[in-house]
Amino acid sequence: MSIKSILSSIGVTENPMTSKAPGEFGPLSSIDIIAPPAIEVDFDNLHIGDWYFRTLFTAGYPRFVSANWLEPLVSFDHTLDIAMYIYPTQSAEILENIRRKVGEMEATIQSDLKRGRVIEPSIQIALEDALSMQQQLAKGAERFFQFGLYVTIPSKTMEELNKTTKQVEAMLGSLLIVTKKAILQMEEGFKTTTPMGQDKIGVARNMDTTSLATTFPFTTSELTANEGILYGMNLHNDSLVIFDRFSLENANTVVFGKSGSGKSYAIKLEIMRSLMFDTEVIVIDPENEYETLTRTLGGEYIIFKFGSTTKINPFDLSGMSQGEGENELNQKILSLHGFFRVVMGKLSPGEDALLDRALILTYKQKGITPDPKTQKNEPPLMEDLYKTLIGMEDQVARGLSDRIEKFVKGSMVGIFDQQTDVEIRNPLTVFSIRDLEDEIRPIAMFLILDFIWTKVRRDIKRRLLVVDEAWYMMKYEDSGQFLNSIAKRARKYYLGLTTITQDVEDFLSVDLGAAIIQNSSLQILLKQSASAIDKIGTVFNLSQGEKHLLLSAGIGEGLFFAGPAHAAIKIIASSEEHKLATTKPQETIDVNRLEMISQDSPQTNQSVSQQNRPIFTVETVTNKNATKQTI
Repeated sequence: MSIKSILSSIGVTENPMTSKAPGEFGPLSSIDIIAPPAIEVDFDNLHIGDWYFRTLFTAGYPRFVSANWLEPLVSFDHTLDIAMYIYPTQSAEILENIRRKVGEMEATIQSDLKRGRVIEPSIQIALEDALSMQQQLAKGAERFFQFGLYVTIPSKTMEELNKTTKQVEAMLGSLLIVTKKAILQMEEGFKTTTPMGQDKIGVARNMDTTSLATTFPFTTSELTANEGILYGMNLHNDSLVIFDRFSLENANTVVFGKSGSGKSYAIKLEIMRSLMFDTEVIVIDPENEYETLTRTLGGEYIIFKFGSTTKINPFDLSGMSQGEGENELNQKILSLHGFFRVVMGKLSPGEDALLDRALILTYKQKGITPDPKTQKNEPPLMEDLYKTLIGMEDQVARGLSDRIEKFVKGSMVGIFDQQTDVEIRNPLTVFSIRDLEDEIRPIAMFLILDFIWTKVRRDIKRRLLVVDEAWYMMKYEDSGQFLNSIAKRARKYYLGLTTITQDVEDFLSVDLGAAIIQNSSLQILLKQSASAIDKIGTVFNLSQGEKHLLLSAGIGEGLFFAGPAHAAIKIIASSEEHKLATTKPQETIDVNRLEMISQDSPQTNQSVSQQNRPIFTVETVTNKNATKQTI
């Protein structure tokens, strides 16, 4: 073929002032300067100068795709020339074609049914897709396009070209993309992938707006920052997900996943890694899942149960400075209204007003008034409120006193009726409520959260507050409202609230659950159940591919949302971290057995070695030189 024809097809022409007749010598033209020494067109490759080229066109696409699904092609470790052609089409014409195709497929299915044949699954699926597309086009929610995707592979040698072609085909095949070589059309394929915008092959696939948007090649799922902690590995490109949650609009996090999906495991890893950056961590643990971690790291593990010496008085004041303490009593009484609505149940307006008068009188009997100077006195107890209500000699007051009598001298005495003897001084403090009955858990969680929130407002520092099994709080409107208010105000006090739940449907069934999600800039979705996936998909606006990912995800796999960016993630841990974070019964038993053997060993040196062993090791690899930091 002629070099002139190749160059002219891509827009390069001769300068008539410097053109020469065949065999004539003279000044060099522009074509002489940029033209290769030779161009050889073969049936499956193109040889231009010292380079070989081969063009592939896309003949088949997967049924479901996710955002940035072409990222492996864009990030392929070899130079590729990629061309995408998009042709808009008339919706009316497409609707007519779809109507005809739907009729043909329905006729085929009816014919098979009459003959007693099994319906071909591919036809049934194609019919469902066509009907869905027809509806979206008729509504105007989608538009219709034709999309062509072409890839030209340049290589220095024929061997390298064949090897790279197989790698590209294998990579695209893993994405369920069917590619073909442009046999006997290599010249047209080369022209198609030059930046001239001329599709010389013309192999296109029908796509709607949503599907076409996923092919946009310049998006990224990189979530690697210069600072922060390691959350896991990005499943899109095997990069590390390193992020600082305090760099977002707020530091709140929600973690959703079915039982056994790795929720608590992921948060334990975050706790261990956050402690290295001087972050104070407070946890409400409903199932004693954090006990081993806390005791190993030297944290404080506080257990709430009947007969325990650990007490928190609901009537405690925060002890804030006098400048801010003017309204402290009023704020505490408002908080107590929410607490007693959880304790007593629903209150009528009359009962609520009477409770308010009783609370004010109870504090007044202890010498505590809105005057900040009086708020240093010893606060009242639940018993004092009980006596105040009885002393009112009112039928409504008597009814309220009956509702709290069990906490003063009934079956639940000894939990909320004594002065506080708990203080948060340790960088890692965990409150355990496992040994409390389900009826008491929401009350205890409300009380502990109120106690923690008081301490957070008193002393501002970088903190994480982890509320595991938060759906307990959402059972009652007032406790859910209190958790929501913490999520809204946490940013002002340098606090990051982490909300974990496995009962996703219960959590999202109330408006407060959705409000907490909206006030959480970081979201982690792990493996979901089929019954909850539709609700999750609606709240988080997930694509069909992302729903399939969450349904088929393994333990510790899911989606990681950080502000506007999100990516598929796999939680990873070192062996030492895994020992502290795992809650699998078989693994926990094995670890406890090894520790007992170690403690019973007569070798003193071995015991000392076990006691002083490092908690975990951080490895950093740069240019094949590894450095270790033991903590």
